[in-house]
Amino acid sequence: MDQNTFASALLDATRPLPDGVTSARGEADAARFAVYRNNVAVSLSKALSQRFPALRRLVGDDFFNGMARAFIATTLPDSPVMFAYGDSFPDFVAGFAPAAALPYLADTARLEAYWTRAYHAADIVPLDVAALARLAPERLGSATLIAHPAAALVRSKFSIGTIWQAHQGDEVRVQTVLEPESIVITRPDIEVAVHVIAEADAVFAAALLRGDSIGDAAAEAFDTDPAFDFGRAIVGLVALGMFAGVADQQGDMR
Repeated sequence: MDQNTFASALLDATRPLPDGVTSARGEADAARFAVYRNNVAVSLSKALSQRFPALRRLVGDDFFNGMARAFIATTLPDSPVMFAYGDSFPDFVAGFAPAAALPYLADTARLEAYWTRAYHAADIVPLDVAALARLAPERLGSATLIAHPAAALVRSKFSIGTIWQAHQGDEVRVQTVLEPESIVITRPDIEVAVHVIAEADAVFAAALLRGDSIGDAAAEAFDTDPAFDFGRAIVGLVALGMFAGVADQQGDMR
């Protein structure tokens, strides 16, 4: 029996007990395997519930559990580190037909997935504004910023930051969901922070995170909004802890 056969039997309750799976007495025991299969499903569903609590509050326990079971039926963990399980859950939610009437669910799940990654990211002191200020003005445009391991940007057609914030406790507040929001996720200290930023700032941040120079990123932001405030944006993003360092043709610096 190979691992794929065993995994397929775990995912699909209609499959028979795999050959070679026996009890301590050396006997095939389909009932015990069914209990094990159920325990695996319950454990994975619990892991998803813990990683996506706002999503669960948004749709309710029954709907979330059904969506989780459908995901688990196609996706087993690829790592023993359980906090990483569900990285692909937002994409699954985006294609989950029963959730089609709630198109903001996938981006809300994406925000929560990045929140978990930020929480478990490497501990690196973020770049501070003073270090950025030490870079000579004539070198600023060609410099690039090194993303902090905890930093992420989520851009959405919906108010996912507002939605996420409204579903942090058991008492849920009704929120408008039709306004676009861009979210920056950072962990400058111990706590993960979630911030809503302006659209032009999000264009600027996205360019910096993909490795564009500061000058090229600023030009793209100005194309989006001629009123883009470059100084406020770069100081603000650095102050939020989005970057771990700055590099130019002279090399890396902090």
